Amino acid sequence: MRKITLLFAFISMITLQSCTVNENNDTVDNDTISEVFELRNVNFGHDGGNNYSIYQTLNPQIYASDVILIYRMSDLINSSTPVWQQIPRTLYLDEGELDYDFDFSKQDFTIYAGGTYDLTLTPSYITNETFRIVIVPGYLSNKSSNTVDFSDYNAVIKAFNIDDSKVTVLK
Repeated sequence: MRKITLLFAFISMITLQSCTVNENNDTVDNDTISEVFELRNVNFGHDGGNNYSIYQTLNPQIYASDVILIYRMSDLINSSTPVWQQIPRTLYLDEGELDYDFDFSKQDFTIYAGGTYDLTLTPSYITNETFRIVIVPGYLSNKSSNTVDFSDYNAVIKAFNIDDSKVTVLK
């Protein structure tokens, strides 16, 4: 009797291990996909005083745990090699300090420009600006936060497997 019980237990273990879960590869798991978008040649709107901003809604909305990173194109080495700087960023100019900053929610984000001088004196910093917006799912940002240099756009793109040749341009 003991041998028969042992045989049934062995067969049960083999049977349970051979069970598979059918995964539907047609569905997209949006909470674990990193994306990058671009705002190209945008102008800051004047908010009064010496404050300027760019406002953009997110469609579709991101998850509450997701993180947004924003990079400003500060230069072009050549037509295919932009230089990206992470914001927030303070630029020290002859006219004074210029600050770029941003905030975001799951529905929208706003990029701010402000400074210690009249920003209209340096229009090249508030007109025809280009930004890259990287959405990092909360699941991934937790796992990689100690290993990725977030100030390096190319390191972020590589770490989160983003194909930045297919950047979606926001209108």
